[in-house]
Amino acid sequence: MIEHLGVYSPVVATLLLAAMPVSELRGAIPFGVASGLALPTAVGVSIIGNLLPVVPILWWLAPVERWLVRFRFWKRFFDWLDQRSQTRARIVQRYQLLGLALFVSIPLPITGAWTGCAAAVFFRLPRRQALVAICCGVMMAALIVGSVTAATISAFQ
Repeated sequence: MIEHLGVYSPVVATLLLAAMPVSELRGAIPFGVASGLALPTAVGVSIIGNLLPVVPILWWLAPVERWLVRFRFWKRFFDWLDQRSQTRARIVQRYQLLGLALFVSIPLPITGAWTGCAAAVFFRLPRRQALVAICCGVMMAALIVGSVTAATISAFQ
């Protein structure tokens, strides 16, 4: 997939990579820097890309889920997603919005904005407050990943 991003400018490729559920900004910031973007540019573009899907997911996941669970395949998928979100997001369940921000900020796979949105919907957190918490978590994750990327660049120069 990453080789297909080469047809785009580094800014667009970084933005797209940050918007994707697996890589999010954790993969987009190093990719952007490796593609020739300055670190502040890569961080900024990655934050924007990571936040692009948040509002649609927060507002549309529950209604779309209610409609799709009528079909066996989607019922199984959403049951799996619900179970996975609950086992991975205990911090969210315990600390609510602060936990959601901390959960999203952890720069590890399956702890980003996409899973944070799913957890917010499944735990029925208020959408506007969840949006703020997820934005804060994305900013913290960007700070962490940006710092690690900067340290890595310095180590190899």
